[in-house]
Amino acid sequence: MNQLVIRGATVVDGLGNEPVRADVAVRDGRIGEVGAVRESAEREIDAGGLTLAPGFVDLHTHYDAQITWDRTLSPSPSLGVTTVVMGNCGFGIVPAAPPVRDLILRNLSVVEGMDLEALRAGVRWEFETFGEYLAALRAIAPAANVAVLAGHSVIRTTVMGEAASERAEATPDELARMKALVAEAMDGGAIGLGASYSLNHSGYGGVPMPSTITDLSEFDALVGAMGSRPAGIVQLASGAKTVEEIEAVAGRHGRAVFKGTGAAMYNEQAPERSIGMFEACRAAQARGNPVYIQIPCQPLSFDFTLANAYPFFSHDAFSEVKAYGRERLVPYFGSREFRDRFRASLANPRPGLIFQGNWDRVVVAVPALAKNDGLADRTIADIAAERGADPLDTMFDLGLEENLETMFIGQFLNVGDEGVARLLKHEAGVVALSDAGAHLTFMCEAGYGLHFLSHWVRELGEFDIADGVRRLTSHPADLYGIPDRGRIETGAWADLLLFDPETVGVTASERVADLPGGGRRTIRRPLGIHGVFCNGVEVFDGSDYVTNGRGPGQVLDRFAPSSALRRENGGAAQG
Repeated sequence: MNQLVIRGATVVDGLGNEPVRADVAVRDGRIGEVGAVRESAEREIDAGGLTLAPGFVDLHTHYDAQITWDRTLSPSPSLGVTTVVMGNCGFGIVPAAPPVRDLILRNLSVVEGMDLEALRAGVRWEFETFGEYLAALRAIAPAANVAVLAGHSVIRTTVMGEAASERAEATPDELARMKALVAEAMDGGAIGLGASYSLNHSGYGGVPMPSTITDLSEFDALVGAMGSRPAGIVQLASGAKTVEEIEAVAGRHGRAVFKGTGAAMYNEQAPERSIGMFEACRAAQARGNPVYIQIPCQPLSFDFTLANAYPFFSHDAFSEVKAYGRERLVPYFGSREFRDRFRASLANPRPGLIFQGNWDRVVVAVPALAKNDGLADRTIADIAAERGADPLDTMFDLGLEENLETMFIGQFLNVGDEGVARLLKHEAGVVALSDAGAHLTFMCEAGYGLHFLSHWVRELGEFDIADGVRRLTSHPADLYGIPDRGRIETGAWADLLLFDPETVGVTASERVADLPGGGRRTIRRPLGIHGVFCNGVEVFDGSDYVTNGRGPGQVLDRFAPSSALRRENGGAAQG
């Protein structure tokens, strides 16, 4: 007997084919039949014409710590995601020898905007090696499928301790130990290697994250340590590294490399820079060296206060203060030295920085004092013009007046539908960069897939429903070599999303206090979702999680070669 039959759905298969009205049967967690299903099932759902698609495959998340205390991986499954890749940018919590565990958490708290006390209270250290971590995840039984990258920075920290952020060059013995840990992770089931050279990636107390200070030769050596196995991709927050530099690594080791950088996001101040980077990747692909860009489908937006001004952290004026408390920040932000230093940095912004002086993109969301209520929903540029003042002084004077409690919203990159659409449609791009699980103080982009369906498919018509769903499902799955995911076809895993295309979407952000120790985070909720299924088991019913104590998600540890490599080798590749 079938495990589940969903009857009368409009099936969008994730492969780009035209939608069809059909029943879908699930047997032993996989798609057993698509069509007119005659056999009954343990559970039957009348879809009533709702759309049934594969669950989203989110390539860029940071649930590495959260999963140890929250098997639901909230909020991603509620937002249509059934497979996540963790360990991005080389930041994770494994391997983690006991002496460096708190150092790893301290750095993670700053670079990924996480509550340090929640991390300390919540992470259950029931593992030390990569293999032990995957075993712990299997015991946790998550609500979604998870794949994990080996991480350059966390491996460097385990080998070198605090020196990992201080000494650019590892000793031969240290490099050999790092390479061994990469090989061990790949043998143990890692989907690939993650690393970062981003200017925005700093750790606790302003120290650089370990991989960012290294020569590219160390990264190249670790990619080489992935071995001769055909599966396994590389994810890189590339910072100022050029496409040509990355292409050389891809070509030398026969790996598909997926880069993410603010410089590749649409920027109205430099509108041709991002598309030029996509074209450079297209040229690399034509030469047989697959380099792709992870591109978000939403504006890069942040909710923040000056007590934790993450969008500004990559500027030199903030290099010493990223872990300062309020009592030290107040005099610093009031000093002329700080303001002149910040102003000088904004006068010559480096490509890839989150904030580049566009004060018309910084909005006062919630003033802390009632007398300033009239400033709500106004930009800093507008307020400064009204006062005849400098925007930088205007923002910091307001923040100091309100004891650094003013809530601001910044939308700094990927703003402008026409410019962003060019990037989303480009063959060198893959929709990603949700950062789900990270930057919880500032934002929640975990609902990127629902935003894509509502904004880019329904509202703007830039994609039809078939291609829109493909971009969120089989396209990322195949590029990363995640087999039998992201499609509705016989034999594929039954990761499914049942939704109403007329109402599908995602709510505005809201703040909740549900982290370990009562820490606060930002979440968003789904609209138009009627069910999310992982391996044929419902995990979200449109209103709440229904995992019954254990989730049906699998810890993925076997992968296929990237479809990018199959394409470059002359084979046909779907997606």
